[in-house]
Formats: sequence, structure tokens, C-alpha cells
Amino acid sequence: MKRREFITLLGGAAAAWPLAASAQQSERMRHISVVVHGVQTAAEWERRVAAFRQRLAELGWLEGRNVHVSTVFSDNNFDRLRQIAQEMVAQNPDVIFVNTTPATRALQEATRAIPVVFVQVSDPTGAGVIASLARPGSNITGVLLYEDSIAGKWLGMLKEIAPRLRRSALVGNPKGFPYNYFLRTAKAIAPSLGIEIVPTPVANAIDMERSIQSLARVADSGLLAPRTTRSRSIAI
Repeated sequence: MKRREFITLLGGAAAAWPLAASAQQSERMRHISVVVHGVQTAAEWERRVAAFRQRLAELGWLEGRNVHVSTVFSDNNFDRLRQIAQEMVAQNPDVIFVNTTPATRALQEATRAIPVVFVQVSDPTGAGVIASLARPGSNITGVLLYEDSIAGKWLGMLKEIAPRLRRSALVGNPKGFPYNYFLRTAKAIAPSLGIEIVPTPVANAIDMERSIQSLARVADSGLLAPRTTRSRSIAI
């Protein structure tokens, strides 16, 4: 996923947009708003935004000629998402591209008319942003990031890394991604691997540090730290 995360996802999603049908046939300047729940100065986001713009150009959408792209970053500040969504909707763009569940939900609250395309959303139906995978409904659609069954693969890899593993914490910020979506599946699969799941929701770096310190006191423990774009497995 890491090597092709946005080049494939952004390119595929952009190709599916209604506005990408035939760039040269329209004289009107189109407007695409991009809402990024991430830090603007991070190198990974510089690469992703560059890949997005490159793919648009390959599809015939050239900035300054037939399309204008406005991009805003939340700097991972959840409290800013609602304001950002409202500001972007006020610009009345032709389409809004967005990543992550929290940012998508903020846009859902802000508009029911402007088309919204999302990526990095693992449980869009559970989050209520679409009606179903087959028929998204309303003005929102996108690309599913992970199915919940991947939690079993994460645990399986962790067991391969540390065959004596007996317990594993599932660490994540419920505010930032569908924590319970993965927790339910992890709890269901873990017994077959001889692993006890330790639910470990965290809100910040301090919580994370405390959780790891507590986990490290018990031998044969491990840690799963899923993120919206990747997951990490650690055996202690």
C-alpha cells in the first residue's frame, strides 16, 4: 500500500470523476477543492499532492488553462475540520477531494450537493458517509482503504514475528479512524491465533507512551498501531 497509496488511489479516483470526461470540450474553468487531513510541510504530503496534480494533467486537466485546484491542510487538527469544510463549500467548487473519515464526515455535514470523492476511509458505511459499497447514494463516493478482515492479517504477521506472543494491544485514536471497526474483527480472530487483544484507545502521544510502558511490563506482548495509510506491528 505504501508504494502505490496515492498515485493509484488519486489517479483512479480522478479518472472516475464526472468532470474528467472530456477536458477539452468545456470552455468553463473548473474548480477542484482538495481537503487534506495532514501536515502541509510533511514530505509525504508534498509527494502525494504532486502526484495528484500530475495525474490531473495526464487526464487533460491543466492548472491555469481549464482547471483551478485549491488545497487546504488541517495540520492534523481535528477541531479545524468543520471550519475548513465550510470554507471549501463556500467556494462552490465543481468537486471536492478529501482524505480520511473525519474530514469526509465534516464535508458531509457542510454539503449535500457538491460531489465529494474520498480516499483513506476504511468503514464508509459504518461511518455513515455512504449508504452501501454498491450504491453510495447522495453526493459522496470514493475508494475503500481497508476491509476489517485485514486485522487478522496484521495479527498473523505479528504472530510470525514473535511465535510466543500471547497478547497484543490494538492502539489507535478513535477520533481519527474507525477504531471499533478493526477492534471487533481483531477480537474475533485473535483466539484462533492464541492471542488476547488488549483494547488501547489513545488520544495523544502521552497516552501512547503510557500504553507502551504498561504493555512492556508483561512478557510475550505485542502491539498493533493501525493508521489510515499503514499499520505497524511491534513485538515486545
